[in-house]
Amino acid sequence: MKPEIFRQELAKIGIELSDTQMKQFHRYYELLVEWNEKINLTAITDLEEVYLKHFYDSITLAISLDFKNENYSLCDVGSGAGFPSIPIKIVYPNLNISIVDSLNKRIKFLTLLCEELHLENVNLYHDRAEMFGQNKIHREAYDLVTARAVARLNVLSELCIPLVKKGGKFLALKAAKSEEEVIESKKAIAILGGKLVEEVEIVLPFNEDKRYVVVIEKKKETPKKYPRKPGTPNKSPLM
Repeated sequence: MKPEIFRQELAKIGIELSDTQMKQFHRYYELLVEWNEKINLTAITDLEEVYLKHFYDSITLAISLDFKNENYSLCDVGSGAGFPSIPIKIVYPNLNISIVDSLNKRIKFLTLLCEELHLENVNLYHDRAEMFGQNKIHREAYDLVTARAVARLNVLSELCIPLVKKGGKFLALKAAKSEEEVIESKKAIAILGGKLVEEVEIVLPFNEDKRYVVVIEKKKETPKKYPRKPGTPNKSPLM
């Protein structure tokens, strides 16, 4: 997907990009490729692939919610190279973004990226998600929490739902639909105070790849023992 096609495809779903925003995405791409030679940020570096599979893919999160007129606080867990939160922030500068990642090198990249793109109200945290979720400042503090990760939904739920305020939402971006994964996660989601609301299917332009946004609403406070200590959610997922 060439940059101008990227712009046209977003316009089809009601997202109009300014010239300034287009320049921000172009600079994002340049920095991503440059830093990817120093640290492993992504296996995808081809321009058209990045615009489709990273930029456009990230912004599809907005299809399930209206970000335009809301000053939501959004926390991105394990953001890596800034996906999905930085593309969303470029499109919706009104959002207050927090990113937590366990690798300091990635945080350094994101710090430079935010400076270069002149992004305001972006807070970056070098921390393990398990520790971050037990921090009183951040626990149950966010309107929205998102993760675009390969971990199973029951693991992601333990890392993310504790950060969501009551009435807020956890949005999990998944590359493949798995009824089995959703079913096995229902008990964990309930234990953590959430309720599965819907699973939104999105089809990427041109290649017809499908993406899924699993929407979980926070109904009650998460028990204090969750998330458990670092490594435990992966080793012993809630079932």
